[in-house]
Amino acid sequence: MEEVFVLQGGLRSNHDLQGRFRSPLLSDHANPGQCDDCVFGGTWIGLFTGLAYFCTSILGMYCIMKSKRILLLVYILLMVFIFCFETASCITAITHGDYFVPNMFLKQMLRRYNKPLPDAVPSSLDEIYMTSEITRSWNRFMTEKQCCGVYGPQDWVNYSSEFRLQNSDADFPWPRQCCQQDAQGQLTNLNACKIGVSPFLSTRGCFDFMGGPLQRQAWGVGWFGFAIQCWTFVVIIGAIYYYVKLD
Repeated sequence: MEEVFVLQGGLRSNHDLQGRFRSPLLSDHANPGQCDDCVFGGTWIGLFTGLAYFCTSILGMYCIMKSKRILLLVYILLMVFIFCFETASCITAITHGDYFVPNMFLKQMLRRYNKPLPDAVPSSLDEIYMTSEITRSWNRFMTEKQCCGVYGPQDWVNYSSEFRLQNSDADFPWPRQCCQQDAQGQLTNLNACKIGVSPFLSTRGCFDFMGGPLQRQAWGVGWFGFAIQCWTFVVIIGAIYYYVKLD
């Protein structure tokens, strides 16, 4: 997951007094911050419920030893309450894992990459930060992973983008970061890269390095949580049975 967090560094704004970290690639959409909060909110709920299960398990052992109905009822209610939260965490992780789709990254790349920075300051500081960080993140990502665009170099040719508005197709059909570089960071063969000759042009898309790990982590967390819920459901049924039989 290290390569994913290359795209998640930085503050939301240079003047963010809260010092809250937010991903420029995950926050730039119709409702900034909403989707990434949903994704990572599910993880925080999962951590809370895991700790809560551990604490209530100690209470459950105490209730069994004391065999008191009122204590056992409190334990059952707490378990049901935590069970609902854990279920919500699993559903959130699985459903929002589908948020990381190629078109989301593609739309953002075409709209933000190499976009001229606005002149209005300070009202547009957040816009300046978002644009510059997205461009910097894409440049670093394409260079380190030797990939180009979301699906491949054709993204820069098949779609209208801020990059194409700022550069001619003859000189810059795709960013220079898509070209093969030597150990010193120099382009191996710029002319061959311009006309798309492999291996001087990276032909692989970057989505497998970005959305793929995030999707796998979301599905893993979600289904692991459901496995825990299956066992917890049996424990709750057993506790209810013991409560009913307890005199």
